[in-house]
Amino acid sequence: MTTDGALARLIRSSADRAAEAEAEVCDLCAALVPDEHAHLYDTGQEEVRCVCGPCSVLFAQGGAGDGHYRLVPRRRVRLPKVDTGVLGVPVGLVFFVPREDGTVTAQGPSPAGAMRWDVDAAAWQELAVTCPRLATVEPEVEALLVNTVHGLDHHWIVPIDDCYRMVAVVRREWRGLSGGGRVWPAVERFFEDLTERP
Repeated sequence: MTTDGALARLIRSSADRAAEAEAEVCDLCAALVPDEHAHLYDTGQEEVRCVCGPCSVLFAQGGAGDGHYRLVPRRRVRLPKVDTGVLGVPVGLVFFVPREDGTVTAQGPSPAGAMRWDVDAAAWQELAVTCPRLATVEPEVEALLVNTVHGLDHHWIVPIDDCYRMVAVVRREWRGLSGGGRVWPAVERFFEDLTERP
């Protein structure tokens, strides 16, 4: 056995272990999941969990559990401009999540994660009258995602996991006190890459 051969095997073995450590797994059964996979929303922890195909089937149409986990839908709908100013949230990059109990929360990204505000539920209902598609937002697992920063005009109904991806983009790219030069181009790319899905 040569030293070169042993070194090559050690390097390959380390690379294989690193690849396995980076691979995503189902948070329920630990099976490997592909890059494109379903998500469950954990209503108790308010977190998104990765799930494999067979496990996602269990939660389709509310089929499994006590409602603690909800299958995150894939629908994305681009909306015309929505006057979210009536909701009283003074930021231009925010997502609004209706809850099962009728309340609505607004969350905006920051370098430390998502900031959260309570929104007047009556104001949300009034806004849904002017934009009827908002009444179709599935509580807990879908959101109205808005970006009006720097004159942009993006209004989307998206799955909640898209909102968390957007928060992760801001956290990853933010530099210094004002965000630096990378965060807003990254946010714009995020919105440019959104595509409508039924």
